[in-house]
Amino acid sequence: MAALGTCEQPSLSNKKMVIHVNSDTERSDITQGTMNDDDEYDCSQRAQLLRAVVLGANDGLVSIASLMMGVGAVKDDTKSMVLTGIAGLVAGACSMAIGEFVSVYTQKDVEVAQRARRVRKNAGHEEETTNQRLKLPNPVQAAIASAFAFTIGGVVPLLAAAFIRRQHTLRLAVVAAAASLALVVLGGVGAVLGRTPMAKSSVRVLIGGWMAMAITFGLTKLIGTTGL
Repeated sequence: MAALGTCEQPSLSNKKMVIHVNSDTERSDITQGTMNDDDEYDCSQRAQLLRAVVLGANDGLVSIASLMMGVGAVKDDTKSMVLTGIAGLVAGACSMAIGEFVSVYTQKDVEVAQRARRVRKNAGHEEETTNQRLKLPNPVQAAIASAFAFTIGGVVPLLAAAFIRRQHTLRLAVVAAAASLALVVLGGVGAVLGRTPMAKSSVRVLIGGWMAMAITFGLTKLIGTTGL
């Protein structure tokens, strides 16, 4: 009988030890999963901000350059081109900021609603705590970044046109050249951030900008010449 009692005691102790180890492992897995979720969300938030910056700069550059090329197709004076570019810059920056704010705020509302449904469905304290640690997208930050990037991109063709007062053809060429160089740089930056081939990305962005400027210039020239 004494021998039986001696055998049972280590068995019970070992069983408790196994339960304790499993509990630690489970907590470690939960903590690791939470950290992975946080890292993934932080990367997603950074990618969203970088996307807003790159797209905003590209839109500002292409929009203002195309707008100035269109005005330059029918008017020779520098003042008309520059004033048109400034008006387009202000309007475009405001439009980008409002659009980005509404878009990100809508995404935020959707995520909040999804998390609330998930908490109600699981009815778990652990899930609720994990959701509280995750950061929601910031609409104001995205709006400011998008408007600022649009302004930076739009300033490039404006500065190129402002320093050439008399030679109209040269002014158009300088605007197109400055915009083309900036498009190549933006394509390269986007490729580095997205880890894609730099040459392919730069060429794609450059061709898109050329098409926008050429179409705007051609249609404005046609309308101004024929009086449609």
